[in-house]
Amino acid sequence: MKDILDAIQSQSATAADFAALPLPDSYRAITVHKDEAEMFAGLTTREKDPRKSLHLDQVPVPELGPGEALVAVMASSVNYNSVWTSIFEPVSTFNFLERYGRLSELTKRHDLPYHVIGSDLAGVVLRTGPGVNSWKPGDEVVAHCLSVELESSDGHNDTMLDPEQRIWGFETNFGGLAEIALVKSNQLMPKPDHLSWEEAASPGLVNSTAYRQLVSRNGAGMKQGDNVLIWGASGGLGSYATQFALAGGANPICVVSSPEKAEICRKMGATAVIDRNAEGYKFWKDERTQDPREWKRFGSKIRELTGGEDIDIVFEHPGRETFGASVYVTRKGGTITTCASTSGYMHEYDNRYLWMSLKKIIGSHFANYREAWEANRLIAKGKIHPTLSKVYSLEETGQAAYDVHRNLHQGKVGVLALAPEEGLGVRDHEMRAQHLDAINRFRNV
Repeated sequence: MKDILDAIQSQSATAADFAALPLPDSYRAITVHKDEAEMFAGLTTREKDPRKSLHLDQVPVPELGPGEALVAVMASSVNYNSVWTSIFEPVSTFNFLERYGRLSELTKRHDLPYHVIGSDLAGVVLRTGPGVNSWKPGDEVVAHCLSVELESSDGHNDTMLDPEQRIWGFETNFGGLAEIALVKSNQLMPKPDHLSWEEAASPGLVNSTAYRQLVSRNGAGMKQGDNVLIWGASGGLGSYATQFALAGGANPICVVSSPEKAEICRKMGATAVIDRNAEGYKFWKDERTQDPREWKRFGSKIRELTGGEDIDIVFEHPGRETFGASVYVTRKGGTITTCASTSGYMHEYDNRYLWMSLKKIIGSHFANYREAWEANRLIAKGKIHPTLSKVYSLEETGQAAYDVHRNLHQGKVGVLALAPEEGLGVRDHEMRAQHLDAINRFRNV
């Protein structure tokens, strides 16, 4: 790995130089183990500790197939799917790997007793398989997490509809929280030149997800002037939704859980911010009963901030805890877009407020290649900025996942893989200087 890192840091190595570098037999990777899938049985979600289930292992370099690339990972990041993997919820990801392994002789590689996790990376291409023409060894790249086979006609209008669509590093093996990752070539995108490795690695999954859910015609199709309710507006997903709303001329109403998080939203440019803890909203009387009076009180607060207007679009991802309120506060004919469900998958709402007011619920899941490319292009142009707040070493990934699980973080948390320290990989220093305050916005909280 030292020769690979030396070549990357030299900035003068050619494609031929990278192609000539011998690949190691193995590499360090963050894994979960199949024989530990029941280790948290009987515990509540909150009691499950990623620090106990995530391992730093030495694993073999996987076989490279057609249309694929091996990437030297300089940095990665922790997403909520890494937390789900680490606590084996809602199901063990080994179920996904077993199913993928049955698809073909080549996909059998993924069905292993360990799972290399992680759905983000920034790094350098080491090898490409047969049929790859757009990328070559030495290219500096980021990767989005859509893994798709594209053998069915269903996926050719929107690849997210392909029946063999998977999330890389969650539903496939050989993810990005490692020194080497295996990706499909159509996951690769150019690394933004003005960002460091860890900054460039952090937007991928959440930035693309927010773009599809809020901006794309496959999601809410946000337009200028829309009032957009954003739950968790300073978090991994919400911080990008807030930026997209502001950049697109919409009016974000940011819901957060502390004064510190409210201040982050204001630094991004939002003026309508609700600290739900300070306001004391309790949307549930108990585990089974919601409180419509609290929905109404929440709606009144929103109208105070919007000059009497209701919500055009709700950017939903908490799920069960907030969904009833989300449906209620949306204007007649408005849209609730939903992904994830970090507080629970079994949503409940009063359907009278949906059906009689002609509201729409749109399910949104990650993004297709074009949407991910557009979202990355906005990062590269300095229109949208990383929300990186803290960086961990590969050895500290368990703690990073724990912090995300317990909501102890702001924005995104990064993980250094091959990069020996933070701040490396910047190629365009002039552009970086123009946006430095925005790049560091979440670091300075």
